[in-house]
Amino acid sequence: MARRYGPDIDAILARRYDNGADYWATPDGGISKGSPFTTLDCALMLADLGVDPAEPVLRRTADVIFSTLRADGRFRVSPRGAIYPCHTINALRALCHLGFAADARLAKTFDQLVQIEHGDGGWQCRKFSYGRGPETLASNPGPTLAALDALRLSGARRDSEPLGDAVEFLLSHWVTRAPLGPCHFGIGTLFMQVTYPFAAYNLFFYVYVLSFYEKAREDPRFLEALQALESTMAGGEVIVQRPHPRLAALSFCRRGEPSALATERYGEIRRNLGRA
Repeated sequence: MARRYGPDIDAILARRYDNGADYWATPDGGISKGSPFTTLDCALMLADLGVDPAEPVLRRTADVIFSTLRADGRFRVSPRGAIYPCHTINALRALCHLGFAADARLAKTFDQLVQIEHGDGGWQCRKFSYGRGPETLASNPGPTLAALDALRLSGARRDSEPLGDAVEFLLSHWVTRAPLGPCHFGIGTLFMQVTYPFAAYNLFFYVYVLSFYEKAREDPRFLEALQALESTMAGGEVIVQRPHPRLAALSFCRRGEPSALATERYGEIRRNLGRA
């Protein structure tokens, strides 16, 4: 697959110094600046495009991410400012997709993630950019979805109570659709436009991750979301409706065109549901 997407891989690799240091990092060690060409985003994209995590570029990218791991299990993805749960979740998710889910260095991170699960089942970053209304008492759906993506790769029991609560939180959001959490994640027009690769809180990413959890698979709310995703497809292929503008030149996620790679991810959904 990596050979098939060689030009896209080369285009991503060509941006590796854009933020001032190697491996898409900033000179002071930031790994989340410059979206979508950040250390974390590019690690995920290259893995998705079939680059072997054992290749030197991804091994060294993983080293850069691990260099931001603190003794308490959190990741400082930016050299300044507070450390929010979403920072740790996004770094953990990238490392899990690079094959490090069972790495002993991440044991504290997984433990800490379970310990800070919010009362409604999700994860909350207490950064109140939109003020403090009743909706900000809830978890943030986006980081919660990303956490479930990482946790599904960790060997954790997907039917455990903590993960089941997180799944229920996201399924409930499908019904309410209202902006939730301090960062105001809602389900509206932009959410319903298929986005690929997986980064933002979006219909395709939502259905993909939840399909790995038995609690969701037969739930009518999940099945309704799946039907909404399938209604956007053409000829059995996923059509990318809203890629990141800075990825417009890459072949695997062109706006308005079928994506073979996204369609493979849809195939995973079908296999999870026993429909393959």
